[in-house]
Amino acid sequence: MAENKQDYIKLDQFLKLSGIAATGGQAKLMITQLSEVYVNGERETRRGRKLYPGDIVTVDGRKLVVG
Repeated sequence: MAENKQDYIKLDQFLKLSGIAATGGQAKLMITQLSEVYVNGERETRRGRKLYPGDIVTVDGRKLVVG
């Protein structure tokens, strides 16, 4: 069965929608230059990283679960 393309959100979009980043540009900076974003415990530098329900995003000690 084919995967539903709506089952994920990109990391930069998630940071913006969750209020961690005020803008898409700020989200990009956080991910690509400041290296302060972790997905499931591993540093992530790809702003287009696909997140799926249950993934854990950590920024500045704040943990958010993708729903």
